[in-house]
Amino acid sequence: MRPMAGRCPRLRSNPMSERILPLSERVSFGNQNRFKLGFFGANMSCGTALTTVPERWEAGWEDNLAVAKLADEGGIDFLLPVARWKGYGGRTDPAGVSHETIAWAIGLLAQTKRINIFATVHAPFIHPVFAAKQFATADHIGAGRFGLNIVVGWNDDEFEMFDVKMPAEERYPYAREWIEVIRQLWSRTDEFDFEGKYLQLRGLRGRPKPVGGSQPMVLNAGMSDVGQAFAIECCDGLFSNPPRGDTSRFPAIVADAKARAQQGRDVAYPVFTSGTVVCRRTMREAEEFYAYCEANADWDAIDTMLDIRRRSGRPLPPGDQAQQRVGMLKGHGDYRLVGDPDYIAGRLAQLAEIGVDGIAMLMVNQAIDAPLFIQEVVPRLERLGLRVPAHAAQHA
Repeated sequence: MRPMAGRCPRLRSNPMSERILPLSERVSFGNQNRFKLGFFGANMSCGTALTTVPERWEAGWEDNLAVAKLADEGGIDFLLPVARWKGYGGRTDPAGVSHETIAWAIGLLAQTKRINIFATVHAPFIHPVFAAKQFATADHIGAGRFGLNIVVGWNDDEFEMFDVKMPAEERYPYAREWIEVIRQLWSRTDEFDFEGKYLQLRGLRGRPKPVGGSQPMVLNAGMSDVGQAFAIECCDGLFSNPPRGDTSRFPAIVADAKARAQQGRDVAYPVFTSGTVVCRRTMREAEEFYAYCEANADWDAIDTMLDIRRRSGRPLPPGDQAQQRVGMLKGHGDYRLVGDPDYIAGRLAQLAEIGVDGIAMLMVNQAIDAPLFIQEVVPRLERLGLRVPAHAAQHA
């Protein structure tokens, strides 16, 4: 057979990847839901549940894919993974199985239609030139549904695995240069150099650019003053939690972050939180299951986590050692929502009232817990005016 002459014909086009995609649409996750919902930590074994119960999450790929498709069809707005490179030992070795988050996001983007999927990336562990191209590729695979969650790392054991010797006080300054290089590679059409304190790069250029003439949404979850300043200055939104579980201070923290971030921006700046959700059909069922998980805690893994945090200078739960162990078990100071669908929907509505724009939800086993949440809690949020039905939520 004679080879076809001339240019290779274009077999198919993807109109979603070719249309203009403004930043405002990325930040709103492409829909009209006032309060966003996401699933958190499905990429790693045990999720963030430090329990030995057999119902805990195992993080197999097929289970991840099934949950992603369920979330996609059920109108959940985003999936957010945890970047971990080493498990915590104990009986269950939490995070011992941990899918690398960029490959994980790409695999799920290729098999979903609506949901936004983030990669959580340690800036010190990946070169920005490589990262910029990898992220842009993911964005094309997802037709503009890819997002980036930047972390700078706190686990010194993981820094040793990568042979990265970077003092804690230099990690956010480095990340500022890192994301600046990436944003320039995403936007500039000329060849350029970058001269920073940490990065000196020559002859930079990058194609393809991200989809639609805008850039993927960039988030950060820094809890420190330095981390929050980085998120406000360099990112499109942030994750925040009540300090040491003190929810009374949270409304002021959210309002302050939004006021600071909105200066000089034309697009609304969202503030999200994270929380553990145990939803059952009755309050009694939910409380009994939560107590069951606590009664079967993996205390050896919890002690390992506390030890790593002490050595790495990471904030610890309040109290003495016994109280710190319990604090770690209960979710690192995040929100805990344990109850029936009415209770869960009401608590989420309270978060919306104080200005929180959405939540990344931790569950003991998302394959078990997510269907009830989607069937019962989401419609209640729709009736409260915080969301619209899944297939009506997408922007026209």
